[in-house]
Order: sequence, then structure tokens, then C-alpha cells
Amino acid sequence: MHGVGGETAVAVLNAAGFADVTLVSEQAEPDPDFPTVAFPNPEEPGALDLALETAVGVDADIVVANDPDADRAAVAAKDPDTGAWRMLRGDEVGALLGAHIVARLAAGGGTGGETTAGVFANSIVSSRLLARIAAAAGYAHEETLTGFKWIARVPGLLYGYEEALGYCVAPSLVRDKDGISAAVLIAEFAAAAKAEGKTIFDTLDELYLVHGLHASDQLSIRVADLGLLDAMMNRLRVSPPESFGGSAVETATDLALGSAQLPPTDGLLYLTRDGSRIIIRPSGTEPKLKCYLEVIRNVGSAAELPEARLEARAALDAVLVDVREALGL
Repeated sequence: MHGVGGETAVAVLNAAGFADVTLVSEQAEPDPDFPTVAFPNPEEPGALDLALETAVGVDADIVVANDPDADRAAVAAKDPDTGAWRMLRGDEVGALLGAHIVARLAAGGGTGGETTAGVFANSIVSSRLLARIAAAAGYAHEETLTGFKWIARVPGLLYGYEEALGYCVAPSLVRDKDGISAAVLIAEFAAAAKAEGKTIFDTLDELYLVHGLHASDQLSIRVADLGLLDAMMNRLRVSPPESFGGSAVETATDLALGSAQLPPTDGLLYLTRDGSRIIIRPSGTEPKLKCYLEVIRNVGSAAELPEARLEARAALDAVLVDVREALGL
């Protein structure tokens, strides 16, 4: 994406055995003007358009995109349900990488049902799915505040991620988010799925069948006046919401108070009776209020997945309506 990681990323992928790598020629060379994108962040709408066009043209298996300094990695693939290419959410890639690392450790003689050495971690605003994957494999799991200054400090870290496309897949080599080492393992889990006649979406569905369908969404509210962030947070503290999406709030946690697990940070966390989680916090880097939503639906069989997806999307939409109302929007 007009950044500096391309040459290294291709060299590392080739060294790992992935020789069939097609570059997006219009974006391959560093250019500080980033002429082909409105903003050089793979999370931004439209940023992957050229990559997806290239993927269609060469009938690629996956798209992997680094941001310009190559510390984050985005993934896109063709969704077998719709036949359309789509970018995976950071939480989806985070779960796939976590499950792949568990499998790698098991293949290396690591794990059984008993607790094993090493810790999996993700930021508090990321999905709860990784915690379930780690627990099922007998690994410890920790939640941290957002940012790799927290994730990378987890003692005994084996793998850590945050939903904003940051993955630390090899802490002994790069104890930070790194889009190049992540790209290698992304290519590896896609190749493993293909060898079994599956897509990465099939692999994701297998995780949902075991651990529940975890669906997430975000609402970001950009403000011109930073005082509005304080006003919105104060509104929530003075008039706490009683329910989200028709499910009563069972636990409301003011993260500013800190806990035995987490240092204090400005944010509010709500858990509802049906297991939905809502976290609202001011961004640490931009004039934004960020709202992170997650709903979980247990699924008994693959046949139930399409309906569960529709239910989860409807639940997220209902929660979004209530979040907006609670913020006075």
C-alpha cells in the first residue's frame, strides 16, 4: 500500500515456500503521497479495491495487505456463501491465527487437555473467541488494555492480537504487532485449509460450531470538540443504560476504576443477560468515541449457521440503536 514492507514481505513469503505471490503493481512501490487510496489503512473503505481487482484477475486464493509500515495485516478472500470477495474482520483473522498456532504447537508435541506453558492474549475490546480457543487447548489467556505496549508485556506470551489488524504471532522474534510474520502464518493457514478442500471461511465456521458464533461490529463517532468525548462518557455514567438490544445489562464496569487484571483506563464495559458485550471508550489516538460490540450465538450444527448469522446481525443492529440512544445521538 505504497509502503516500505513489500520487498521484505515477498522475500519472507518466498523463503517460507509461498512462491506464487502477485503484487498489486500500482501500490507496490513506496510513495509518501499514497496516490491510489484516500487513506493508507487497509481498514478504510476502498483501500483494498485495487488488491481485490488484482485477485479476481489472477484468480488468487487470498489477499494479504500490509499497511505502509507493515506492522498490520489485512486479509480478504472469496466468501463461498456469496461468491464475492470480502475483507475479514480483525477478530476473524485473530481467531484463525490463534487456532492455527494452537494446531502448530500441538503438531510440535506441545499440548493435550492439561494446562500448558505459555499464554494467549488479546486486548479487552477484541473478541472473546480467542479465550475460548485457548481454554479448550489448555492454555492460559489474558485480556489487556488496547495497544501492543500492553499485549507484548504479557509474561509467557505465545500469541497476541488486537482487532485493529495487529497480530504478534512470534513473540520470540518480534515482540510487537508485525504484519510480515503474520502474513506468513496467514498464508500457511489458508494453504492448510486449501489442502483439505476447504476455505478459510470453512475453518472459521468450524471454530463457531465448537465455541459459538462470535459476531462483532464497531461504531466510531468523530468529534470536532474533544469536550464532546467527556460529555458523552459523563452522560453514560450519570444515566447508565439498562439494556442493549432488548437484553438487560447484568454487569456494568467502569474501567476508569481499574481492577486486579487491568490498570485504569477511560472506558465503560457492559455485559447483558444474553452474553452481548458493549465497550465504549474515547480513542487514544484520534478525536473519536469508539464503541465495540460483540454478540455470541451457540450453534448446534452447520445447518444452523446461516440463521445464526442473520440473528447475530439483527442483534448487533439492535444494540447499535440502543448505543446511539444512550449517547444522545
